[in-house]
Amino acid sequence: MVHENPLLKENCNSHRFLTIGEIMLRLTPPNYEKIRMASNFEASYGGSEANIALALANLGIDSTFFTVVPNNSLGKSAVRMLRSNDVHCTPVILSTPEQTPTHRLGTYYLETGYGIRSSKVIYDRKNSAIAEYDFCSYDFDALLEGFTWLHLSGITPALGANCRDMILRCLKAAKEKGMITSFDGNFRSTLWTWEEARDFCTKCLPYVDVLFGIEPYHLWKDETDHSKGDWKDGMPFQPDYERQDEIFQVFARQYPNLKCIARHVRYAHSGSENSLKAYMWYEGHTFESRLFTFHILDRVGGGDAFASGLIYAMMNHYRPMDMVNFAVASSALKHTIRGDANITDDAAAIRNLMNMNYDIKR
Repeated sequence: MVHENPLLKENCNSHRFLTIGEIMLRLTPPNYEKIRMASNFEASYGGSEANIALALANLGIDSTFFTVVPNNSLGKSAVRMLRSNDVHCTPVILSTPEQTPTHRLGTYYLETGYGIRSSKVIYDRKNSAIAEYDFCSYDFDALLEGFTWLHLSGITPALGANCRDMILRCLKAAKEKGMITSFDGNFRSTLWTWEEARDFCTKCLPYVDVLFGIEPYHLWKDETDHSKGDWKDGMPFQPDYERQDEIFQVFARQYPNLKCIARHVRYAHSGSENSLKAYMWYEGHTFESRLFTFHILDRVGGGDAFASGLIYAMMNHYRPMDMVNFAVASSALKHTIRGDANITDDAAAIRNLMNMNYDIKR
């Protein structure tokens, strides 16, 4: 399973992982109830970058999370949950009402799908503490010092101009320090438009080593090369190997700094049963994972579990096919765990799952 990873040659002995983003309060009606029927809600915490920090920390990676939360019981509770899962939270800012006037923790409501009924998410995160905080005088060089890997996503910059400026500053500083950078182009239509996401994420790509969740219709902007024919409609949700390889090759040519590009593909048979596989471009080749089919307990965070699985596999020098299969197995396993993050503290359990034959012909 061991592979000499050229991306990690200088950092192969000790990894210190840092991610930056928003953590939110999650409120979920119990027993698959609809929100309009609920008389009580189950409370937990989550967010894309926090989910990845949690997953990696549970797998034994030295993992740190940076965010801004209000200095009240909700903000402290979110931080306490992270620390209980071995995530370092020393850099977290507990803001005051003077620093963030609305002084609130972002919230989202999850209506869990079942059978033919899909899940539904309602955000209540406008003017959250991280979106309102003024990072102009913050020392990001000091924040990044000593870390080997920085992970960011396309969700945080969607929260506002302060966060967009912060993300670009961090990416540029990380590259100057020789850190490995990964970026997940998560798109949230409730937070910004395709055009806004595409224009900003395009600015990030020159500073990224590992790219997740590529969607050409918002991650690149090259009207002369990529808006012809069916390119104008973006990438298909369920591409075959040849089409995915073609898209990867275009990305690799346009952004030669990219060392790895990966995305998972979902097949929804119902709200309760899905299949997943993934494609990964690495060292000039496109790899296709096995297909995993599973029943869903909690779908939220499946993409984050995929990203954390791939990061873990890269850090541990797995062979390319093992990397992509471990990442998909991580995501499949997350779907059986309540909450936003893949709280699995045994990498062997994921390896055992990835070695099982889950290919199902449909």
